[in-house]
Amino acid sequence: WKVIGRRDVERKVRTPSRATSGSDRGGLEAAMDDILLRKSKDMRIDKIKSSVEDKQVLESWEKLMRWARIKESKEQEEEKELMEKVTKVCVFGGGSFGTAMGTLLARKKSQLEVVLLLRDPKMCATINDLHRNSKYLPDYDLPDNVHATTDPTEALRDADFIIHAIPVQSSTTFLAAIKHRIPESLPILAVSKGLEVGTGKMMSEVIPDALGRDQPVVFLSGPSFAVEMMQKRPTTVVAASKDVQLARTAQLLFACPYLRVNTSSDVIGVEVAGALKNVLAIAAGVVEGLDLGNNALAALTAQGCSEIRWLSRKMGAKSATLQGAAGVGDIMLTCFVNLSRNRTVGVRLGKGESIEEILASSTQVAEGVATASVVVHLASRYKVALPVLTAVARIIAGQLSPREAVYGIMNLPQIEER
Repeated sequence: WKVIGRRDVERKVRTPSRATSGSDRGGLEAAMDDILLRKSKDMRIDKIKSSVEDKQVLESWEKLMRWARIKESKEQEEEKELMEKVTKVCVFGGGSFGTAMGTLLARKKSQLEVVLLLRDPKMCATINDLHRNSKYLPDYDLPDNVHATTDPTEALRDADFIIHAIPVQSSTTFLAAIKHRIPESLPILAVSKGLEVGTGKMMSEVIPDALGRDQPVVFLSGPSFAVEMMQKRPTTVVAASKDVQLARTAQLLFACPYLRVNTSSDVIGVEVAGALKNVLAIAAGVVEGLDLGNNALAALTAQGCSEIRWLSRKMGAKSATLQGAAGVGDIMLTCFVNLSRNRTVGVRLGKGESIEEILASSTQVAEGVATASVVVHLASRYKVALPVLTAVARIIAGQLSPREAVYGIMNLPQIEER
């Protein structure tokens, strides 16, 4: 009775209020049989449909796996050929991300020499003696084939690649000082994110200007915390270069079971998104610090994404880049996760600390602090209104309190979504 449903039976037979007669019972039983038959037929049809859908899902997955096996076979040959040739990689800087990328390569090939070029002799000694980056990644052992030096000549001698992990604001001075030691054909794989204060230059402009020449360069960016890479957790980054083959080489060099590397020719999109997301992350942290709730956080982040898109498109970026790992992917990670340095700065600002107090107590660089002022100049240059990103610059400059900034934005005129 529960399976059939009382209403279904009542639609088939209208039973009078008097005692049920034999003929009424017969009609009721016939109606029940008819409904059971129909229900059974419907269940068989649903089962067939479900079976067809399951088969389609399986076929779709198997098709994807067949494609992957074909591609993987070809890529493994290319990767093997590349890794056999690579004997040494030099990492500029001893921060967390440069160390993590160097560690990845050292793990990938135990015969590979990975050299960190540092300024601090004590840090060099610690890395060489204890095989740990005690300042930035104290909980993780470094492979035996990773070592450090303060000598640029030693670090660069016979290197096949450079990983540039020097903070953006220090890159011009650093590169200009050692440019005569860097061979013109030596590829640089830049992982620094940000815009240079005073010039508004991206790293794709900083590097050639500092070296005084064109250099083979790939820019790597995406949602990637150094700690999780040290833990071998699944990660995706984008390798962007005008030289498609060089981007492919970077892809083969870094790709491993826990790191996917997508390629792109949209250098502007990858760089601008990687720089501006740091400013947006400060704004997201401010909302958290003020305890304004999840609705406010989602609204502010969505507005910030729009502002990054508006400016990036004016600068020549592609929409697809901004919607991918180097765009939205990196924005989500930096804005929503506590490991983000820039988000942490915003949280502390929201709770009432001054920017001077925050920077004085920080051991790592939060690029968004310096980048915020540059964004204002870019907005003026490209004639784009960026309320959220501009508000961050004003908070950092001490011109506006975090709460005033948030409610100032909330009280802007209502607009059409775009």
